Amino acid sequence: MTTLADVAAHAGVAKSTASRALSRPDLVAPDTVARVRAAAEQLGFIPNRAASHLARGRSGIVALVVPTLDNAFFTPIIAGAQARARESDLQLTVAVHRLDDADGLVELERLVRQVDGCVLVAPRGPDDIVRAVGALGPTVLVDREIDGIPSIVADTATAFADLAGRLADAGHRGIAYLGGPEGSWQDRQRTAAIAAAVGDRVTLTTLGPLPSTFAAGVATADAVIDSGATAVVPYATSIGLGLVFALRARGVASPGDILVSAERLVAQAIGADDVPAIDVDGDALGREAMAALIPLLDAPLDTAPQRRLAVSVHWPAAGATHAENAPARR
Repeated sequence: MTTLADVAAHAGVAKSTASRALSRPDLVAPDTVARVRAAAEQLGFIPNRAASHLARGRSGIVALVVPTLDNAFFTPIIAGAQARARESDLQLTVAVHRLDDADGLVELERLVRQVDGCVLVAPRGPDDIVRAVGALGPTVLVDREIDGIPSIVADTATAFADLAGRLADAGHRGIAYLGGPEGSWQDRQRTAAIAAAVGDRVTLTTLGPLPSTFAAGVATADAVIDSGATAVVPYATSIGLGLVFALRARGVASPGDILVSAERLVAQAIGADDVPAIDVDGDALGREAMAALIPLLDAPLDTAPQRRLAVSVHWPAAGATHAENAPARR
């Protein structure tokens, strides 16, 4: 089996130089790096990645923490983060921690101290608990902003405001917003943005807090009907699907009687291409969060940058979004 010493001898350099050329090429002259890599390729040398990370005082493992695996929203975030970690020769481990209280912090602390850094999805944990996690090591927060912690956020608040404003412009005078889980940072952002966008042009009914589940959407059907809303903006696709199911069971067709926005791919899957849709690129969210974490593994930043990724709104060209085109409600 070819060893690092064989590569060094073939390239005419010291073993330590060969090691740095393969693991930290930024510390070695470019021509030396090229010579060592050529020797490694010619000899079929496969470096021990774990040993390389340990030599740099790191484990080569990063964590992505989510509050639950029941919410499909987190799946593409995990996939994007894993792909970006792989590109940097890092292993991603996924853990579930709700971080609702100090007990959750103690449990998570054991994990954080065994990895090089953490991408943290904590939509509902108290600020002081999340800050405590950030103080344990390199951390990037996803879909939430707290001063002092770098973060990557999908700017759904702006998208929801845009959608609600367009619904008002289309003639809807009653809009219902189905809120998210209690304590959700994103829910607070969306609630405020929607209210500001529609002003006094419509009667805005806010229902919630609600868990991001199909059952929660089903349970809101009577309240939505009683509100007189002709358009509904749900916090999560699962809530919207539950509402559509319940409305149809009651003989209230959607979007004919009550327009319910959805995620674009879901709307297409259920044959509702004529409803407005919001698309969050979860894969990009995960990738960008991991990309923001990687530089922190070598050295902390003087500042804690907070980025917001644009979220697209799909607005059908057809007139189905106009309230005046809806038939009389049953």
